[in-house]
Amino acid sequence: MDLSLKNSGRPTKSSSDVAIGPSSNEDNERDRPDGEALSLPTFVAGSGTLDRLVDTARDYARAAASDNTLKAYAKDWAHFARWCRLKGAEPLPPSPEMIGLYLADLASGSGPSAALSVSTIDRRLSGLAWNYAQRGFTLDRKNRHIATVLAGIKRKHARPPVQKEAILAEDIVAMVATLPYDLRGLRDRAILLLGYAGGLRRSEIVSLDVHKDDTPESGGWIEIFEKGALLTLNAKTGWREVEIGRGSKDQTCPVHALEQWLHFAKIDFGPVFVGTSRDGKRALDARLNDKHVARLIKRTVIDAGIRSELPEKDRLALFSGHSLRAGLASSAQVDERYVQKQLGHASAEMTRRYQRRRDRFRVNLTKAAGL
Repeated sequence: MDLSLKNSGRPTKSSSDVAIGPSSNEDNERDRPDGEALSLPTFVAGSGTLDRLVDTARDYARAAASDNTLKAYAKDWAHFARWCRLKGAEPLPPSPEMIGLYLADLASGSGPSAALSVSTIDRRLSGLAWNYAQRGFTLDRKNRHIATVLAGIKRKHARPPVQKEAILAEDIVAMVATLPYDLRGLRDRAILLLGYAGGLRRSEIVSLDVHKDDTPESGGWIEIFEKGALLTLNAKTGWREVEIGRGSKDQTCPVHALEQWLHFAKIDFGPVFVGTSRDGKRALDARLNDKHVARLIKRTVIDAGIRSELPEKDRLALFSGHSLRAGLASSAQVDERYVQKQLGHASAEMTRRYQRRRDRFRVNLTKAAGL
């Protein structure tokens, strides 16, 4: 008989397993959020070569998801672990019954916190599943204690998704017009125009390097040609190329704005978009954080007077980094397939969700059916 299986129903791990997460039997590691305990089996520990491979494997494990996703998953686990402690329960091993109660608590808002949206609850559950996997456990989301509670939450509380407002062509022109022509203004103008014309995510904008393999954390690189710029991106859906043609005039041409920034900032290697000195006259070495893009959009929306009929708080809530992608999808009057390719969407249906302004009845199936 295999004695390793006699464990009160708990899963056991072989000594040859590599755990990319905290050990379930060490109390001080239970709530560690980011999966740092990648270690060697005891019978091969001490090999310098293998120790280096552990570091390499840890780097690859961290690269499996974006930094923002990992931070969100870490917060999900910390919140759940605290909730369990307050209820006198343990987060490990996974208990479908307790997780079902946790989801119900999130949806009802019975605690000190307000009720969460269905999409946030779904995301929290994904975060828990990921964290359990890093700790060597499997969370069965189809278990009836989880699936039926979640289905009931969706049926009772689901609402249409709240979409950020699109930044249209006239909006982006007004926004870049508010920027000065110092070094910081040149950079921010290039960010807005490139993000808009490329339909880029804010993380994709700041992850760009000048050349391929300039930095280990690069998310892509740029090539500038006579007729436009080619961006090669390592995005959520894999590698893709984004073609950005030159505009009709320099003031709103994304490629011209990019060239101006690179020239005056003297950037010929490494990250494309970096911070500037306080006086705005010198480019620094550190890559910009993607939150800069969101802040830039909100600030220039206010400065340009877009949706000025609304209170400032409401105007700020309407726009985000995704407003650039939605703006391209809504403004580009071309075949939908080209917009889908530019945004890197796997389906035309996803692209249509970004189109805030389109002729919904351009294809009239009623008439096509003979009525």
